[in-house]
Amino acid sequence: MLHTLERLPDDPILGLAAACRADPNPDKVDLTVGIYMDEDGVCPVFGAIRDAQRALVEEETSKAYLPPAGDPDFNTGMRALVFGGDSGALADGRVSSLAAPGGCGALRIGAEIARVASPEAKVWVSDPTWPVHMPLIGSVGLEFEKYRYYDAPSHGVDFDGMVEDLKRAKSGDLVLLHGCCHNPCGADLTLEQWGVIAELAERQGFLPFIDIAYQGLGDGLEADAAGLRLLAERLPEMIVAASCSKNMGLYRERTGIAQFLCRDAGNAEAILSQAKVAARRIYSMPPAHGALLAGRVLAAPALEAAWRDELHTMCLRINGLREALVEKLEATTGRDFAFIRREKGMFSFLGLSEEQTRRLREEYSVYMLGSSRINVAGINAANIDYVADAVARVIA
Repeated sequence: MLHTLERLPDDPILGLAAACRADPNPDKVDLTVGIYMDEDGVCPVFGAIRDAQRALVEEETSKAYLPPAGDPDFNTGMRALVFGGDSGALADGRVSSLAAPGGCGALRIGAEIARVASPEAKVWVSDPTWPVHMPLIGSVGLEFEKYRYYDAPSHGVDFDGMVEDLKRAKSGDLVLLHGCCHNPCGADLTLEQWGVIAELAERQGFLPFIDIAYQGLGDGLEADAAGLRLLAERLPEMIVAASCSKNMGLYRERTGIAQFLCRDAGNAEAILSQAKVAARRIYSMPPAHGALLAGRVLAAPALEAAWRDELHTMCLRINGLREALVEKLEATTGRDFAFIRREKGMFSFLGLSEEQTRRLREEYSVYMLGSSRINVAGINAANIDYVADAVARVIA
């Protein structure tokens, strides 16, 4: 039976990263995979996470399963982090949550709940979106529609096109929204535009399904969640998939959470029961280590303050890299790259052709996606001049 299966191609992003690792050029630069890198090109471990881990190792007495919904401190802390400590929905018990294997697991649980609640629902996704969104959410049998989002000529959001498309979303449909730091384009909605989306959802009855994987890496923890919180104030229902991979550096620990904003506390409990059943049939029990670390950080004021300071420093560095990259690219190419400064988070489309990105890889060992999406955090003081010079040569 197994011999009938053929080899599938590598994931396009992970395949490019593997090609970069195998490249013998000492000047190679990897701008592909969306992982935060520090000035030394290392994905760092937060000091607050190290401290939480030391305490956990000393105090942990059992490796028994966590409860089906996950660590209580993690759930409580993440609900407050995403919805805000003063959230009326939290005070009313309208939000339930379930720990999941990373943001991917949270998206899958959200999709499972949506499929049970509205089997004929369509999921509206931005054009473009993270490449894994559609296969991940579609694996439960939901169908998709696309809405216009990125306007390449202006390097910004085509909001008029987005609104026009979403006017066709029906009651019972889901609209997948990036909470902040849009992957792959870095172009985010303004708070005023989030308000327009809220009006559409109120009028048409679609359900926002928000993927917030980069909270804290755009304008800060509170500002990055402002759009999501605006929706939560105005709408009766919403699904949120949140991740600690980026803002706590827990990539390999697969630490995520599915959150459900419901009409009342009783409905929140009912949805949680549905989510537990869905999780049981997919992966049985939640992963523990990353959630226990994140839960400890969020529950201990000193650790949380230290983590917030570290995350703020990371955010400032990313925004500083954007500023520096604009200056270098404009100096070497004579073209306008100011849009990079306006974008949020780790990603940006440079506006290069596939042929130009191919030349960057083959002639200069500068690796980025064929769409010219780069991970800004892959830039550092040691490689920024090399990258800018290489870009200037391929677009000359």
